[in-house]
Amino acid sequence: MKGLDATVEARLDRGLAALDIPVDAEQRARLLALVGLLHKWNRAYNLTAVRAPEEMVSRHLLDSAAVLPFVKGPTLLDVGSGPGLPGLVLAILKPSLGVTLLDSNGKKVRFQRQAVMELGLTNVTPVQARVETFTPIAGGYAQVISRAFSSLGDFVALTASLVAPDGEWLAMKGPAVEDELAGLPEEVVVAARHDLEVPFASGSRPLVVLRHRASSEARP
Repeated sequence: MKGLDATVEARLDRGLAALDIPVDAEQRARLLALVGLLHKWNRAYNLTAVRAPEEMVSRHLLDSAAVLPFVKGPTLLDVGSGPGLPGLVLAILKPSLGVTLLDSNGKKVRFQRQAVMELGLTNVTPVQARVETFTPIAGGYAQVISRAFSSLGDFVALTASLVAPDGEWLAMKGPAVEDELAGLPEEVVVAARHDLEVPFASGSRPLVVLRHRASSEARP
């Protein structure tokens, strides 16, 4: 990709291979273009504290891609999406997925819209709104994801009306996740927990999958 060092491309290729995520030429080009856009916009708008494109690959793209095996769709709401992470990455890797990016920060949503346009993504809808005032699609989203958006308790409370009755929350968390589990409401249960190994990152990325209790108990 023009403008990016070869080490950036190599890190992306090696990381995707380590995650066992195959990509075609168009998906690879879009992922690299996303890194280029993040780096370009970051100099003016401070979208992320990560400055180096090579680090953006590992800490943003590969971190986002690591949850792909647990993304079922057909609809995904990315809450507190910031510059569109993980939603943009997941939309590139899973074209059948309908992704809504939700954030209240105007400059970050402007970046999302620019990225959607430049990358030619037809399965992504950026929305600037606070989660408390956002109106979901009819029936709610199959999955609602957050990437260190808030505590588990707050995440569930703020998005309870946005998840379909048989849907799931996907919470990408940090080391403090153990302390947050006690804050979950009684009607929500932990359906699964995974420690994701993100290439070129130290430690693991905890992913907590949550469901409505009634929905979880009804599943075989």
